[in-house]
Amino acid sequence: MNIAELSIKEIKAMLEKLDELPKDFLQWLKEDKRAGVQELARRHEAALQRQEKLAQQWAEMTKYECALRDKGYRHLFGVDEVGRGPLAGPVVAAAVCLPEDFYLPGLNDSKKVPAATREAYYEIILRDAAAIGIGVVDAARIDAINILNATKEAMHKAIVAADLAPDACLIDAVQLTGLSCEQVPIIGGDGKSVSIAAASIVAKVTRDRMMAEFARDYPAYGFEKHAGYGTAEHLAAIERYGPSPIHRMTFTGVKKQA
Repeated sequence: MNIAELSIKEIKAMLEKLDELPKDFLQWLKEDKRAGVQELARRHEAALQRQEKLAQQWAEMTKYECALRDKGYRHLFGVDEVGRGPLAGPVVAAAVCLPEDFYLPGLNDSKKVPAATREAYYEIILRDAAAIGIGVVDAARIDAINILNATKEAMHKAIVAADLAPDACLIDAVQLTGLSCEQVPIIGGDGKSVSIAAASIVAKVTRDRMMAEFARDYPAYGFEKHAGYGTAEHLAAIERYGPSPIHRMTFTGVKKQA
């Protein structure tokens, strides 16, 4: 192949169409004297490096899953929650069982994923997961049993709602009682396990959408902006209007206004 005989437009089209380039293609591009071709080479090399980095990250974040499958476990659930810290709204947990051949490079802790990407990942996970369950515990229940117990209750609900018996559960940070399957609690698990990361995405998108709905019912608080967290704007609204029915009355920043 003689790169010099191809126009920059033709080279760009080739890069876009081919899944795998000839072995020496990138080197040929680098040796081409045209600035436009060298820029294409730079961009393509950077894209390859990003792909390699994401593949390495995926391999690192599937170590727990691989170890469990080596033991014969098949239905592996990632379990995570969103909403421990807010002053309003529920705590939401998700339990997600991914198929063994699932591959979504870039999947990570929902807090590290841009909102638009998070929404896209959510749709892919819903489409391809073997099972998904959601557990919701509202503000009144959080006040009654405290946030840690409410978190565990939401996780239990999510696992049951998945309607598939887990062989093992990879859980972000906590240990649950009453589960008959293997448990692997992982501190910071949403950044260490793809199953927990998937659960964190599902829980985050689910809760954000719920808070956007609550914003329509209680527009004075701006729930669609801060999802119930204690921002200056939110605290000012509580002070001005008092707590709403979805506020957590036992939480600092709310109880003094109740």
